[in-house]
Amino acid sequence: MNNTPASLSDWRAAQDVLHERIILLTGAASGIGRAVATDMAAHGATMIMLDRDVRGLEQLYDSIVAAGHAEPALYPLDLQGAKPDDYTQLATTLDSEFGRLDGLVHNAAQLGALVPFANFDHEMWFETLQTNLNAPYLLTMACLGLLNASADASVVFTADAVGRHGKAYWGAYAVSKAGQEAFMQVLADELEANTAIRVNSLDPGAVRTGLRRIAYPAENNDALQAPEDVTRPFLFLASADSRGITGQQLSVAEMLSA
Repeated sequence: MNNTPASLSDWRAAQDVLHERIILLTGAASGIGRAVATDMAAHGATMIMLDRDVRGLEQLYDSIVAAGHAEPALYPLDLQGAKPDDYTQLATTLDSEFGRLDGLVHNAAQLGALVPFANFDHEMWFETLQTNLNAPYLLTMACLGLLNASADASVVFTADAVGRHGKAYWGAYAVSKAGQEAFMQVLADELEANTAIRVNSLDPGAVRTGLRRIAYPAENNDALQAPEDVTRPFLFLASADSRGITGQQLSVAEMLSA
């Protein structure tokens, strides 16, 4: 496992750095997901964009096509309610249409509520873990064959600092994000020796998103990074330039400043 820090101080994304790469991204309709999908498409990727927000997906599709980039595919799916068979069907559809996956970005997330565990709602606990932990597991396992069909595949989990060091009141969200980190590390260790699949997590930091507004309603949004400010590390990890980097807990701030 490569433990060398990934620095982007000298890395600039070539215009075709993702040419002919097929990348599935969850939570694509808004926020960081929308910005990453747009930037990846602009650098040559064929995007498979998954979200429960159909209108948001359609607007993103129109934007990418209008810019003259490769036509993306839309896959409306509510991760909270999806069953194992839904992921199997997704993988079957992608296999029929594309035959492989070169990238999988787990970006969709549900915050739940910021309350003490003593007051935490049981149903919200299950719903949050379903979206943030069970869904990435089920999607990754369903797509493992497609990732193995690529000569160079990358899986990226969008991380959060509270998943690496828990904080009071972050409840199921923090626990689910910590679970993602453990899943990432185990998966990276299992896949490193015999596959061409690398697996990492990436913490974007404080970004102007809907989830951030819910978590910090009194915060000055103007002081935050825009989603477009954090896309470059996602492009790097999805590209062949990041070969050999796997099993790492990365952050946008460290990658851009190193």
